[in-house]
Amino acid sequence: MFDPTQLRTFLAVAQTLSFTQAAHRLGLRQSTVSQQVRRLEEAAGRQLFARDTHGVALTEDGEAMLGFARTILEANERAASWFAGTRLRGRLRFGASEDFVLTRLPEILEGFRREHPEVDLELTVDLSETLQQQLTAGRLDLVLAKRHPGRPHGRLVWRDKLVWIGSERLRLEPHRPLPLVVFPSPAVTRARALEVLERHGRAWRVTCTSGSLNGLVAAARAGLGVMAHTLGMIPPGLARVPARAGLPELGAVDVVLLYGASTDGISADGTSPGAARGPAEALAEAILAAGDRLHSSGAPGLPDRRRAGSDPR
Repeated sequence: MFDPTQLRTFLAVAQTLSFTQAAHRLGLRQSTVSQQVRRLEEAAGRQLFARDTHGVALTEDGEAMLGFARTILEANERAASWFAGTRLRGRLRFGASEDFVLTRLPEILEGFRREHPEVDLELTVDLSETLQQQLTAGRLDLVLAKRHPGRPHGRLVWRDKLVWIGSERLRLEPHRPLPLVVFPSPAVTRARALEVLERHGRAWRVTCTSGSLNGLVAAARAGLGVMAHTLGMIPPGLARVPARAGLPELGAVDVVLLYGASTDGISADGTSPGAARGPAEALAEAILAAGDRLHSSGAPGLPDRRRAGSDPR
């Protein structure tokens, strides 16, 4: 009943909350993406997206379609692999920042290992900028990392907001330097936090530095300070700092997949995967298909992530 091509397009729009970004990811014109979504809505007999001048959001039926689309596409992929009679082999050096590893990424990696048992998967966990440096140096084949919006490289998995988070018991004093819990340089969240505070003339001091997300979360829970973090992946025990605290907005952050120059048939800038479906591309497709499950929007008192989109078409 449902066309797999239309389902893939639907997933891309659902994950990026942008018809423009989905078109870029899929290598299609925006008009083609809109047409495929419209045809899927006609086949379902339901509206899957609510569109207005502020952005794109999934409807209740769209949320239901997410699960169905993933199930249909995963079954289709397994059938295609079975009858093609080809099995992936080789070594895949994959890098991911710690906040992704602490979400549902392990489930995706487990599924990949089950589907491709002859691929030797090596996982490196580090800061996004450090992983990208290792990728450039040829020490990794594929990286899932955060990126400043506007940079051209990478396949967009989803776009999220950076927000200030901390212990609900923490009381910030506006006339004293803001206590910060941060990753060491060159972390994306550290750089954004310091740049925004400097631009707004807000005094700050670092109260904890750790290369481990668990270390930062422990410090923030203890009330040592606030930290910049993605809205969709706020750790348990922490909450978004309320607007009345007067902290400046941190803006958006992109989560992207980046390919190494040595990856078979794939451009080094990660923007144009080749026809060869090597281990890196197979894992990338699994991550893209499950991108909406890598983070949640269920943190206490938070607005729905789906309203964060800025592209109404």
